[in-house]
Amino acid sequence: MENNFNMVAKTLFGFEDILAKELTQMGAQDVKTGVRSVSFVGDKGFMYKANLGLRTAIKILKPINSFRVKSEKDLYDKLYKMDWQHLLKPSGTLAVDATVHSKLFTHSLYIAQKTKDAIVDKIRDMTGQRPNVDLKFPDLKINVHIDRDFCNISLDTSGDSLHKRGYKTATNIAPINEVLAAGLVMLSGWDGQSDFMDPMCGSGTILIEAAMIACNIPPNLMRKEFAFERWNDWDVDLFEKIEESLLNKTRDFHYKIVGYDKSPSAVAKAKDNVKNAQLEDFIEVKHEDFFKTQKGGDNKLHMVFNPPYGERLDIEMETFYKNIGDTLKQNYPGTDAWFITSNLDALKHVGLRPSRKIHLVNAKLEARLVKYVMYEGSKKAKYND
Repeated sequence: MENNFNMVAKTLFGFEDILAKELTQMGAQDVKTGVRSVSFVGDKGFMYKANLGLRTAIKILKPINSFRVKSEKDLYDKLYKMDWQHLLKPSGTLAVDATVHSKLFTHSLYIAQKTKDAIVDKIRDMTGQRPNVDLKFPDLKINVHIDRDFCNISLDTSGDSLHKRGYKTATNIAPINEVLAAGLVMLSGWDGQSDFMDPMCGSGTILIEAAMIACNIPPNLMRKEFAFERWNDWDVDLFEKIEESLLNKTRDFHYKIVGYDKSPSAVAKAKDNVKNAQLEDFIEVKHEDFFKTQKGGDNKLHMVFNPPYGERLDIEMETFYKNIGDTLKQNYPGTDAWFITSNLDALKHVGLRPSRKIHLVNAKLEARLVKYVMYEGSKKAKYND
């Protein structure tokens, strides 16, 4: 279709394949994975849909130009030559975000400044009026990415990072990013066809993302604003049509989602966030110490959690991780338990052999998502059935 254009969805390291799968299932064309990114093709309606519906995307960029650059002056000149007037009114506002991996250019803030200068100079020279910078709520947010001597200029369609879903009013001491939480739940294979538990739920992010996945609720319905809503070609009727079509695909969920935390303040925050997300019908949060609990009933249990790493919380890690292994082994038969950690030494003290290990990066820390399968009865009995 002639109205299609290229887009790039940014993500976290290790989530590229699940984001590509999300895009393919959503109907994107020409989906290709990169590092921390997936490129795809779609129209304006699909751009709206991607921002509303993707769980593992941090940002959706719309590339508008690319070229080689030899110097800061060369960058300025090439940006100046571009047609900015159809994107930004002379009375409008802009913000520039730059990422630089280059020996030629070493300072991303300086590149952002140069970009801003070229755009406002061009519009001022053409119209006599100069757009202003607004870092919080710009009419146009521009992304500059320089890799060695190659420069990509994109429009940021999302604005604030897409992990800011809009349901979180309260967080605890070491909150998990919503995109990370959704990705962990998806990597664990959770399909909403069993009970779900987060035994160290903090402010409830994993529980909320799991419920939205189970019910197929679009993750970004509650966001206050996307960047494209300030564009000259913003189509509110099309956006509402896309929103309605996504809402029509929600589904029923017939199992239980339970969260434990031993901190009363974390439990209160989690309950607040669950209520804000309008998911109280699906999620129950309890004040419990996981190490003193056991699985209720014989139903299959799917568990995903984010235990402390020792980065921000002061805990005796070896004992803590040994207790995780002991509690799973003794009290949680019939459970697939997944958790993420960047404390790779402490992981050795779990005392169980993981059936899977997935390499991820969490807040610049090398991390592993590990899976432990707790069989009903002994493993030997399981294989002899």
